[in-house]
Amino acid sequence: MPDNESDLLMQVARTLRKRWSAAYAPIGLTPHQARALRVTGEHDGLRLSAIADTLRISPRSATEVVDALEKAELVTRKPDPTDRRATLVSVTARGERTLDTLTAARTKDADDFFSRLSDHERAALRDILGKLVP
Repeated sequence: MPDNESDLLMQVARTLRKRWSAAYAPIGLTPHQARALRVTGEHDGLRLSAIADTLRISPRSATEVVDALEKAELVTRKPDPTDRRATLVSVTARGERTLDTLTAARTKDADDFFSRLSDHERAALRDILGKLVP
């Protein structure tokens, strides 16, 4: 087991990412695609640059992720009415249903993962982690 907080936190994060990847696989999405779909669903009509910034990936990577989501008919692109050089990405009805499925799978997995903690420990963990998030 890691002997410091940062390594332990990263190990937990990697474990959660692996679990989520397994949960997303039956839906046919990679973790990057699932994150991009969630971000787009939270902020309808996002530019690709905003998606890239939010996900902390390169614009080219954001384009590839959105291309895959568009091919799966989970998002659409439309011209930005305020800037004809830009496009906006929006979630489709199919994308909304997929988001609901993703959210349910993620919630179920998180409940399972954190079930070894008591309600008091879970509340304490949320408080501690909340202090660390900018």
